[in-house]
Amino acid sequence: MNIGIIGGSDGLGKTLVYYFRDEFNVFISGRDHKKGRNVAKDANVNYIESNAGLANISDILIISVPIQHTCHVIREVAPFMKEGSLMIDVTSVKEGPSKTMAETLPENVEFIPTHPIFGPRTTDLNNQVIVLTAEKKGKWYDKVYNYLKNKNMRIVETTAEKHDFMMSIVQVLTHFSFISTASAFEKLKVNISETEDYESPIYNLMIDMIARIVSQNPYLTYNIQSMNDNGDHIRNTFAEAVNELRDVINNDDEDKFVEIAIKATKNMGDIKNALGRSDKAINGLNQEYTLLFNSIGKEVGLKHIYSGKIHVGTLDSTDGKTAYLKTGNKIKSLRIANIEVLSDDELYEWKLKHLDKKTVSISCVFPKNVHVQTIQKTVKNMTNIIDIKLIDAYNGPQIEENSISLTFEVLALSKEAIENVKKLFTGFGGIIR
Repeated sequence: MNIGIIGGSDGLGKTLVYYFRDEFNVFISGRDHKKGRNVAKDANVNYIESNAGLANISDILIISVPIQHTCHVIREVAPFMKEGSLMIDVTSVKEGPSKTMAETLPENVEFIPTHPIFGPRTTDLNNQVIVLTAEKKGKWYDKVYNYLKNKNMRIVETTAEKHDFMMSIVQVLTHFSFISTASAFEKLKVNISETEDYESPIYNLMIDMIARIVSQNPYLTYNIQSMNDNGDHIRNTFAEAVNELRDVINNDDEDKFVEIAIKATKNMGDIKNALGRSDKAINGLNQEYTLLFNSIGKEVGLKHIYSGKIHVGTLDSTDGKTAYLKTGNKIKSLRIANIEVLSDDELYEWKLKHLDKKTVSISCVFPKNVHVQTIQKTVKNMTNIIDIKLIDAYNGPQIEENSISLTFEVLALSKEAIENVKKLFTGFGGIIR
């Protein structure tokens, strides 16, 4: 099946390429043809310069372009859609695209206005929310629904109107309040790095969330604000709430402040659940910091959560924000917020795939009553040891009567591991030959 993605060289469209390429024939188009061809080459998919040509060959055509261009692109390609095909858009405003699809698409083309509630940085569809706002459910609907369900996504079915109102709360209000806070920081000339010396865990999480929003494409966040028909009412209500709270405090009206705070708290719903989730987030951060601190001087594997690259070395130090990893004679600094610490098993698997393996035969004279199975079991549990086998046992003229010479073949990941095995043998009373 052919899936076409208009806007597949950037943002969410580019992310969708990597979700679909292993299961379908993926074709993309983009405004910048040179960039688009490079993205297609890197992702091992196909690039087509013409949106209309892409529509003509696609069984499913996904529109993933900036909000302000979505309806124009729908009109552009609607006459070229294959009979029996499906059009999907993935913008965060649904009323405009829904109306445009209904007006311009032929009757034999199905459409499902869709909103994935996640961004381009999302690396896994598992438990992510996706909203479907189909006016009619044709032959494609169940196929799309079941595909998303099999990816363990949380599917919300609603109308375009209801979606846009809910997104005016989830996106318009939160983005507006976060960007306002960030703007206040800037007007106050606040050094965010300096405030982190005084931060509480909640402040830390809040700063991270604000930074995540304000670091997005400002044209995108502006269009989310300006193209949702509910935006004016939402922003005006927020401004009224801010002004009311400011005046209450400036007028020393403690009773009114408490009244507003209690009403707001009651409206927040399940407070215990919210506290539980935020506690998990805080504990997760603290556990990772503790794990890193306890790993100083030890070998660790640190995985960059966005690039997927794994860095292995000895953890030299950490200051709570940055991990300093020693690899050879170099010290590499990695932001803790962007890394995951590999488990012992994950680090071992990485070593098996990426490090050269060393096979060495070690002969050692032991007391005759030595327990060979205990030696082998102990060695196998040592760091960077893959396997150990007994390949020879000898007690001829050169060996004392109460002794035996054992030769083991050791498969290891480093010279240091081999030396540690020799030390272990001597600890068992052996003498290396």
